[in-house]
Amino acid sequence: LERWRADIDACFAGRPPRALAALEREIRAFDLQRDDFHAMIDGMAMDAAEDICAPDEPTLDLYCDRVASAAGRLSVRIFGMPEAEGIKLSHHLGRALQLTNILRDIDDDAAINRCYLPRELLAREGIAITDPATIARDPALPRVCATLVERALEHFRQADAVMDTCARAQVKAPRIMSGAYRCILEAAVARGFAAPRAPLRKPKARMLMIAARYALF
Repeated sequence: LERWRADIDACFAGRPPRALAALEREIRAFDLQRDDFHAMIDGMAMDAAEDICAPDEPTLDLYCDRVASAAGRLSVRIFGMPEAEGIKLSHHLGRALQLTNILRDIDDDAAINRCYLPRELLAREGIAITDPATIARDPALPRVCATLVERALEHFRQADAVMDTCARAQVKAPRIMSGAYRCILEAAVARGFAAPRAPLRKPKARMLMIAARYALF
């Protein structure tokens, strides 16, 4: 990760490694920001440093910003969005997508000794911060998940409000991602969060229709 960080710095200094020469050109063409590249690496470092288990709310939000919203901030510049709208969209859509990932992956994360559910919500529902597998089996877990579902939906709504103000061509990709991830979230809600949870089936046909709707029309 530190090598990646150094390579990014070299791109911004105008001395890119040969393999990243094309990236250096795009950095200049779209005014991509070094801090956003570093934030993505910082997000990977958070996962690499330790097995995350029940982070506090500020840490969870920082994690979401680094692993999801930072990529959005880079992308919206390429899409040609106005800066203020792009930053706001990245904030909300990135968090909506990552919270959906967390809700989708509770069991997969527990299997690798990770739990991204915030400790404040776990404590509020009387769930002890023990280990990810035990947390994932707790009977009160659906109440924690319900709160995160509402949080994700609010971020989706805020993202929609931003996209509604932008030119259609600028938000094709964000619309597709938003629609696809809402399908995943809705499928998780329909399945429920009580253990034991059946593997989540992605509504592939519906997701393809969403992609076609925004990509072709």
